[in-house]
Amino acid sequence: MKRKLNSKDISQLIGNAPVRVGLVLGSGLGGILPLKEVSEFDYEELADFDETSVTGHQGKLMIGSINETKVAILSGRTHYYENGKSDTMREPIEFLTKLGISHLFLTNAAGSLKQNIPTGSLMVIKDHINFSGLNPLIGEKSEERFVNLTKAYNNGMIEAIFTAAKENNLKISQGVYAWFSGPSFETPAEIKALNMLGADAVGMSTVPETILANFFGLKVAAISIITNMAAGLSEEKISHDQTKHIAKSCEKKLQKLLISLLRNFK
Repeated sequence: MKRKLNSKDISQLIGNAPVRVGLVLGSGLGGILPLKEVSEFDYEELADFDETSVTGHQGKLMIGSINETKVAILSGRTHYYENGKSDTMREPIEFLTKLGISHLFLTNAAGSLKQNIPTGSLMVIKDHINFSGLNPLIGEKSEERFVNLTKAYNNGMIEAIFTAAKENNLKISQGVYAWFSGPSFETPAEIKALNMLGADAVGMSTVPETILANFFGLKVAAISIITNMAAGLSEEKISHDQTKHIAKSCEKKLQKLLISLLRNFK
């Protein structure tokens, strides 16, 4: 059996320039950035990566540059609902950390709870509600498991996202994201409860990655692509096909935002 590549192997293959930024691309968003000097690796080639089983998630690590910023992109992620492991993204995020990243940008597809955050819009996550009750650090032995999440999402990175949006005349909202385990979509009663708790959007990812990134000492920001109104808030039929379709339609908008963000990254 062929030996799988670890982070040291990848560092040797891509050269000495440090990788500064990590990016996780969610449903239907793989390969949207025009990177230069690109190196690509399938997850099945990499040590400790779980292969994604969700259509719309490529399952590739892509490393390249935008201007002077070297970026490592996880094109596709695994979710708790695929394998029952809340820490399913631990090794990939640790892998990126060992490549040298200090900042991690997360993206996801989400359902909106607010009429002023409509389908097709973008939302920066300012905080989250872990409605699932799961945690990727359960079982961690070190005292570092007690992660302080008072500022889970980095204010400087959030400001940089809004600056990039302004440069491209893009409207972008800010709100609280709630994590459900999935894979079934939420019920109208659950959405009503989330509304009372102060959530603005809901989805099946991002929260465990945020917890893990903070555990590894990374600065984090996250953007939701609103692919539907949450259950009971409209007549639209919620489905994964719809999620992929709307995410695809928002591709150009997100592409512009991320290119500006990474070109000007400090």
